Amino acid sequence: MNKLFSQLGLARRAGKLATGDEIVLKAIRSKEAKLVFVAENASDNTKKKFRDKCRTYGVPLVIGFDRVQLGVSVGRPERVVLAVTDKGFANMMQNGLKSMSEVEYIEQAGEGQ
Repeated sequence: MNKLFSQLGLARRAGKLATGDEIVLKAIRSKEAKLVFVAENASDNTKKKFRDKCRTYGVPLVIGFDRVQLGVSVGRPERVVLAVTDKGFANMMQNGLKSMSEVEYIEQAGEGQ
């Protein structure tokens, strides 16, 4: 888990991370988002909105961790949604996520369509 949070921090410092509802939605629509994280303690409405949007645009989605953990990992206050905009970072994080029990939901691009 610490490795994932370090990778999120690296992605932010490299300018390869989008945060905030509208910015992440824009990244998904423009196909810039390669991997989206939504905090497990986000509202049900927020989870549904991002689950639907990611499914529509074929972007892998992770629902897990909490808003404080996501915020701390990127050096910001609480964050509910993050989008990784670099394929290399996204692949590295997805490989590490496969064995994590803290992750409630992972949907790969193209599933459920």
